[in-house]
Formats: sequence, C-alpha cells, structure tokens
Amino acid sequence: MLQSRRAAIIAALAAGALTVAGFAPVAAYPLPFLTLAGLLLVWLRAATPQVAFWAGFAFGAGLFGVGASWVYVSLHDFGAMPAPLAALGTVAYCAILSWYPAAAGWCLARLQPGRVAAAVVAFPALWTFFEWMRGWLFTGVPWLAIGYSQVDSPLAGFAPVVGVYGVSFATVLCAGLLGVVITGDRRARIACGAALVFVLGAGSVLKTIAWTSQYGEPIKVALLQGNIPQDLKFQAGRYARTLATYKGLIEASRAQLIVLPETAIPRFLDAVDPAYLKDIARIAVERNADILIGVPIRDPDGRYFNSVISVGASPTQRYDKSHLVPFGEFVPPGLGWMVTTLSIPLSNFSSGPGNARPLALAGQLVAPNICWEDAFGEEIIRALPGATLLVNFSNVAWFGDSLAPSQHLQIARMRAIEAGRTMLRATNTGVTAIIDPHGKVVASLPQFTEGALSGEARGYSGASPYVRFGNTPIVLACVVLLAALVFRRRRSLWRVGETR
Repeated sequence: MLQSRRAAIIAALAAGALTVAGFAPVAAYPLPFLTLAGLLLVWLRAATPQVAFWAGFAFGAGLFGVGASWVYVSLHDFGAMPAPLAALGTVAYCAILSWYPAAAGWCLARLQPGRVAAAVVAFPALWTFFEWMRGWLFTGVPWLAIGYSQVDSPLAGFAPVVGVYGVSFATVLCAGLLGVVITGDRRARIACGAALVFVLGAGSVLKTIAWTSQYGEPIKVALLQGNIPQDLKFQAGRYARTLATYKGLIEASRAQLIVLPETAIPRFLDAVDPAYLKDIARIAVERNADILIGVPIRDPDGRYFNSVISVGASPTQRYDKSHLVPFGEFVPPGLGWMVTTLSIPLSNFSSGPGNARPLALAGQLVAPNICWEDAFGEEIIRALPGATLLVNFSNVAWFGDSLAPSQHLQIARMRAIEAGRTMLRATNTGVTAIIDPHGKVVASLPQFTEGALSGEARGYSGASPYVRFGNTPIVLACVVLLAALVFRRRRSLWRVGETR
C-alpha cells in the first residue's frame, strides 16, 4: 500500500501531525520513535526519490502545520493581519520548514543505502544535518527540533555532551532501529534490538553524570508575571496600570534577585518617568537586592534595542538582544511591504553584540537571553563557562493560549540540561518557571495569572562537553557519515559500470 504515492504521502502527513504529541504539552516522548520509524518505512518503500521528497514534505507539513499553528494566532489575533493573509502566511511558513525533511527524504532515496544502513546511518545523519541547517539558515528556525521531545527521556543524557541536535540524532537512530526490529529479518531484529537497548541505556548512564558544580550559596529569586494582555500592552491608557502592577509585585518581594519579563515597561527607557525608576532602585538598594527589567532602549542615532537593564545594589548593567525575530523584531531586506499589514509595535530593532558579558548581580554571574534567543543552544553557551546562572525574559502573550508557551518552556529546559545551569524564566503571561540544571521544573506559575514566583536558585560553574565544543562534533559526525555513504554509493555505481 505504501508504494502508492498517495498512500505514502497521507501516511507521512498523519505521522508528522501525530509527532507533535511527543512535544509539550502532551510530551509523550516515545511517540516520535514510532512516527519516525513509520516515515523511514515510507521512504524505504518509495518508488522514486521524488515520492520520498513529497513524503518528507508531507511529514513536515503535518509536524509544523499542527505544532506551529500558533503562527496564525500571532499574525491574526495580535498582529491584526486579515484572516486570509494570516492563514496564507502560516501555510507559507510551514511549507518552507517542510522542505528540510523533504530534502532528507530525497537524499536517502538517492543514496539507496539498504535497510539496515538506512536505519543506523543514513536516516539519523540526514535528519540531524537538515535539522541543524534549519536552525541557522536565514537566521534559523530551530523550533520543534525532534530532540526537544526527549527532554524527559533517557536520551536527554546526551544533551550535555552533543546538544539538542545530538539528542535528535539519538532519537532518529532509535526510530530507525525500531523500524528494523519491526520489519527486519530475525538476525537484524536481534542486532538492532540490542543496539536500541544500548543507546537508551547509554543515555540513562549519561544522565547520572554531574558536568558542573555548585557555585556560591543559593539566592532568593522572584520572577514576576504581570499578565498584561497583549492587545492592551502598548495602549497609552494601560501604561500607568502596568507600571503599578510591577511596582506592587516588587514591593511585595523579599528576594535578592527580582526579574521582570521582556518589555515589562512598554515604553522607551528615556520616556519613562525617572522618579519611577529611582523609586524601584531605592526599594532594591534598601533590601540589598538587584532587579532586572525588560525595557526597549533607543540611542541618539535613532536605533532601538530590545533590552534588559539592572537597578539596585549592584552597578547598573545592560543587555541587548542580539538574535532578533524576522518580521517581529526586524524586517528582512526587500520585505518591508509585508510588515505594513501587521500591528506589531517596535518591529525594527537593532541587534546587540553577540558576545555580551554576563551581568554581576546578587553574587552570581547572570547570562540573560530574551524570548526566542534560548532556542539557539550554541548562542546561549557563548556566555559560558563564565556565567553561573541563565535568565530568560519572554513575552509569549503574542501566541495566546496555544502550544507555543509549553513548547518554549520545553526548549528552556533543554538549554538548562546542555549548559548544566539553573534557568530562570520570567514571562508576561506564562510559563514563568525555575528550572534546575537537570531540566526539571522546580516551580512555576499558572498561565494567565498575575503573580510572583518566589524560590531559591543556585549558581553552577564548570563546562559540559557541549559548552566546550557546541554543535561542531555532531555536525561533523553527520558530514563524515554522509560522505561515507556517498562514497559507497559511487563505488557501487562504478562497479556496475565496469561489469557492463
């Protein structure tokens, strides 16, 4: 049945859509093993590379069409884009992302590696390589990398060693091995079943290793969640109430480090009443505390930045976001006409430096990251091993009550595991959370509620292998494996030519 082009594409589309349940909030992490094994079966039985390409595209359409459906919410509900254009934009976004698994399928069909080689080498190497490309090409969209689905599985043990793409490789390898166990001959089933157990066991062993060590004493933290509705956030009539909300939460806190979310103050810093900032700073100094505030900043040259500033017992410091969101925070050249249909305040930010130094606050060295910057693992580790604490500032109110907030929390958990650091998340509407170095959510606030998440956070020092080497080892491994498969394929073609 799967040799039929239509049946193969339908099966791949369904498998892709079902894979979304492997990610948060459902987080059924074994599910991608099954759906990816199904995709491999479709690819192996594809009659031509073109059929494999479109089956891969269909899998991507299911994965991103369901898993990234929140793009429509952002464009239409909060960006004020007309529904037809928002739907078209969402479809285009998902279609572009679907080209990556499509390319992987086409390459696998062209290589013709054989069932076992496909499962053990070609499938994980191709998937991981194209997933990594998706994470950096054209500024990158690493969302829904398959490794994130494994944050609670034994395979998460690979994250501090080879990062989320290494976890993706291990996940797809397990799926390939499972495919052989289900469909292979007796000898292949036994060998691949043993290999599957070994990979999962290795991940479990790696999870027991402490790659970093405690730094200093735990500090008291308060992460503020203002719950300011996105459609009201930048309205002038709401401004005074927003300031009062955060000031009240600050006054009620007794923490050493108080964190407000991204653009908590929805006005340029130079337009904020100095008396308000002085009052907040006074409260912090009196309590020997530091406060981190998300606020946009503009300079004399007319540039403006999505920034975080500190006030309080320590000297005032600043961080500017460096990895901006296309269309949301900057306009790609030649596409300004598209932004005219959106109601996105501050949609032309400038990038901050990519090598910002950690902020010395509350006895720790804090590495800030703003919103989706934490989706880029290799950028987060730039501040390491110097930084002892990671802090994310987000406003995912842009995506409403969709899958995005839970998926973003899952991404932050993976960053904590890779870095071996505590991750603090202060968000406008949720999910505000304290995450330990093992990726466990120690405490969190319910979404769409106003409040302060109080708790303790401990700094960590040292460097995991991923902090030292980044994505280079796993990308090189994929390139070497694929080069070996290409050489093998060409050699077999040469032999066929010689026999003729």
